[in-house]
Formats: sequence, C-alpha cells, structure tokens
Amino acid sequence: MSAVINEIHKMPLVSPIAATKTSADIERENQNRTMKVIQLTEEERDAIMRSDKFSRFFDRASRLIERALDEPADMFVDYSGGDHDDSGNTQRHQLVRFGRDFFDDRWSRRRLVTALDWSPVFPELLLGAYHANDEAPHDPDGVCLVWNLKFQKTTPEYIFHCQSAVTSATFATYHPNLIIGGTYSGQIVLWDNRSTKRTPVQRTPLSASAHTHPVHAVMIAGSLNAHNLLSISSDGKLCTWSLDMLGQPQQAMELTHRQARTVAATCMSFVDENVNNFLVGSEDGRAYAGSRHGNQAGISDAFEGHQAPITSISSHPLRDSVTLSPLFLTTSLDWSVKLWSVKETRLICSFEEASDYVFDAHWSPIHPALFATVDCTGRLDLWNLNQNSEVPSVRTMIPGQPSLNKCRFHSSGSHIAVGDDNGRIHMFDLNEAMAIPHADEWTLFSHTISELRQLAVEQRENDTDALFGQPTVPPIPVIH
Repeated sequence: MSAVINEIHKMPLVSPIAATKTSADIERENQNRTMKVIQLTEEERDAIMRSDKFSRFFDRASRLIERALDEPADMFVDYSGGDHDDSGNTQRHQLVRFGRDFFDDRWSRRRLVTALDWSPVFPELLLGAYHANDEAPHDPDGVCLVWNLKFQKTTPEYIFHCQSAVTSATFATYHPNLIIGGTYSGQIVLWDNRSTKRTPVQRTPLSASAHTHPVHAVMIAGSLNAHNLLSISSDGKLCTWSLDMLGQPQQAMELTHRQARTVAATCMSFVDENVNNFLVGSEDGRAYAGSRHGNQAGISDAFEGHQAPITSISSHPLRDSVTLSPLFLTTSLDWSVKLWSVKETRLICSFEEASDYVFDAHWSPIHPALFATVDCTGRLDLWNLNQNSEVPSVRTMIPGQPSLNKCRFHSSGSHIAVGDDNGRIHMFDLNEAMAIPHADEWTLFSHTISELRQLAVEQRENDTDALFGQPTVPPIPVIH
C-alpha cells in the first residue's frame, strides 16, 4: 500500500482549468475593486482647501491648464512654409515687428510701469513693476507681475503686491525664486514664488539707517558664492544688504560731491559688470561715477551736460573690445540722450531727436552699436550708430501714443519690452538684420566713436573761439 502511495506522489500535479470569464464577469470584478468615495464634511473640505499643500497644487495645476487652453491649435498648419504669401514675406523683412501685449485688467490698469527685468535663469520670464492706481484706493499701491513670453496665456504667471508703490524691481540673480522690489516709502521688499502668499516674505525696516526716500534702483552684485543686494535712493544713500538679513544694511554710503553736496540719485548702473565701480544719475542733471571700496570710495567724477533731472543711465555691455573705454548713455527731462565715456567727463555726443521727455535708454546686450530709447510721446527709437548717428534707424509709434517709461532688451537681443503709463507692456521682435551684429561691427563701432569724439572736440574749439571773439569755421551742429 505504501508503494502505491509513493507512486501517486511522484505523479505531476495538474491544476484544474479555470472557467472562461465573460465581459460581464470582468466588469463585476472591476466594480468590486473600485475605491469607495470618501465623504468629507464641510469642515474637512475647508481645512484641505486652506492647506498650503492644496494651494501649491492648485496654483501649479491651474497655470498648466491655462497654458494648454491658450495655445492655438491648427490641424491644417503647413510646416513646409508653402502657404506664406507676399504679405508674410514683407512682415519677415520688417526690422521691428509688434509681437504682443502684457496687460491685466485687474492688476495693471492705470498703473505706471516703473521697472522691467528679464529672468537670468528662465529667459522666457519678464518682471514688470507697477506704481499705484490712484483710482483704486482700496487696492495695494505696489504690484509686481511676472509674465511668460513662451505661452500665449493672457494672465501673469505670478502676482505679488505690497502696501507701498513699487519704484524699482529685479530678479535675484542667484536665487531664481526670489524677486526684489524697491518702494516709494524707502523700504525694500522680497517676494518668494514658492510661497502661497502674494505679500513680501521679508522687508527692510523704515529706519534712518536705511532709505527714507523712494528707492530708484535695486540690483544684485557679486558672484554665486559672494553677492550682495545694492540699493540707491534720492535720499543720497547707496546701501549694501545681505539677502539673508534685511534688518539693517551692511553698509550705507553717503553720496556727496564737492562741498558735501548730497547727490539725489534717480538711477544707477555698473561699469562693465564691475561691482566696485558704479554710475548714478541725479536730480540736478549730472551723472556721477564712483566706487564702493578702496581709498577713493564714494563719488569721484561728475558729468555735466543735461539741463534737467536724469531719468535713466545705461552702461555699455563691453565684451569684445579692449580698445574702447567704457561708455554709457543718459536720458533726461531736457528731451535729450547723451553718450559719455567713463574715462573722460566731457560729452561725446548729444542726440536731440526727441520732441518731449525721454524716460529710458538701454543698450543691446549683443550688438555694440545698437540702443533703444523711449519717450512720453509713445515713441520707441532704435539707434544703430554704425549706420547713422544723426537719426534713429527705426522709429515706432505705439497706438494711442501712451507715455513710454521703460524699455529692456531680452538677453538674446531679438526682443525688446516697452512699458507705458497705463500698465501695458508692449513686446517687439527685432529682425535678424537689426538684432544680430556682423563680424566687423566692433571695428566699425570703434571708428564711429572716434569720429564722434573728434566732432565733439571741434565743437568745443568752435565754442571757445566764439566766446573770445576769434574767427570760427561753421559750427558742427548737435545731432538732431
């Protein structure tokens, strides 16, 4: 008997064949496996919706959905380019073409654009700072909006605000999530786009040790491992801050020049990315050069030429040339734009084509001879000094002729953003023929600057001869 049992154990085990499942059986099994819907009370739902985790999820998901909905969909698009007509060819050959507007009826209407800045980490992001809306006394006075150039959505990526009008703003160069704003009250505020709040996460105190007048410029200076925040105000102070501690400035430099006259600064720029040497424009119509450290710390030179307050100052992004001394532009309420060299206090050239206040100028980041200016008549001028130093190469009027307050080239040099007094930012695309420099542009630019310098010397000699009653040659007119 045991032998029989042993033989049975040696036989292979055969499992029973499962019955064939019908679609109805599969559906019943899926229904049984379906998770039950959890019924939440109103208190539980409110707690979830108020949580930071839900707010972050909803904010991110809503932006993604909005981008997808705003993207144009054309199933008949011709990727070969064969459906372009003559008008399309004409558009492609325009030197400057309008791209789009950035405007939010709720947050930017009737607000002056006070600052523009492109993100150094995410090049599609544009920061716009806005002054107060006098017709909305219950809204926050200061607003900063972050716009996305990449997507066709009509609303900003991020909305930030504070209780004082924003007079200057910038992306924190080495902190891609931080945005810094200078305010009319003299405070500096810091926003973080990782926070679910739209209000500042840090701010400087209202103190006599810091700024007591409007902050007209804020910028990050230094390297990744050693950088500071610099701010300047019409109270005559240049303050240095640590982003980790905004309780008080690390250094507060009094800007004075001769006879202890306080420099009421309106704008600031660095010389050739040198964080020690800086330039400021002032309410007295002078530009000043100075340094932050060393034996000559403070204001060293004054550049006299404007007859009204300076509205902007832009240093030339000197990269490929060692023969040119650092250049910079100034604009003023005297309707003029002036070109200077840091190495000499005498004027190189004055451009007087404007018919009203000129509010801003900005050099192209890639083309040595190209810069843009905007004025309060709604005019955007693009100057290529290698082509013509007497009149702008391109002149564009904004429809409705709003007062244009700010302009900023994109880091690629192919786009320029222009802000007006109604809270609208206008985007323009530059044709490659205008934006991209040729191989010999730097050589041509050196010759152009040399010629302008020579013209300026001859003009001064003629003015001197006329002053002392000497015979003169026909004077060289100021460029206009």
